[in-house]
Amino acid sequence: MKKGFYLSLLIMLSFSLMSTTCSSDDDDGISNDNSQQIAEIESTAQSGTWRITNFNDSGQNETSDFNGYDFSFNSDGTLVASNGTNTLNGTWSISDDSNSSSSSSDDDIDFNIFFPVSEDNDFEDLNDDWDIVSTSSTRIELIDISGGNGGTDMLTFEKN
Repeated sequence: MKKGFYLSLLIMLSFSLMSTTCSSDDDDGISNDNSQQIAEIESTAQSGTWRITNFNDSGQNETSDFNGYDFSFNSDGTLVASNGTNTLNGTWSISDDSNSSSSSSDDDIDFNIFFPVSEDNDFEDLNDDWDIVSTSSTRIELIDISGGNGGTDMLTFEKN
């Protein structure tokens, strides 16, 4: 009888230990904190001026709409596009969207661009929460897949 009691106690203790070590919020050591990667991308964007070398709007190459414009991503969140004659002021930010179901950490980071312009202005096409394809010290590649029409937009900045 004592043997059965101790066996039952051992089984209950084992289940108790397993339930405390396997919590539902355990990520198996994988962190969804993208703060370091966000800081690196922000630092890259803020380091000098940039130009658009590719803007493809749902299959239409519209890069030439931005010829001659230099873009400055400032640390205060302002975005300035200037071609020497015209200057447009907007905002930019990088945000962590890690609550999405995608598995790639780059997909969890949004590169947000906003210019307060009318819908018929070319710069309105840049207004979006772009997904980051890749970044380097001289290139930032972004993509957006439209939820409305399913079109894919590509945007590439290269450092001047």
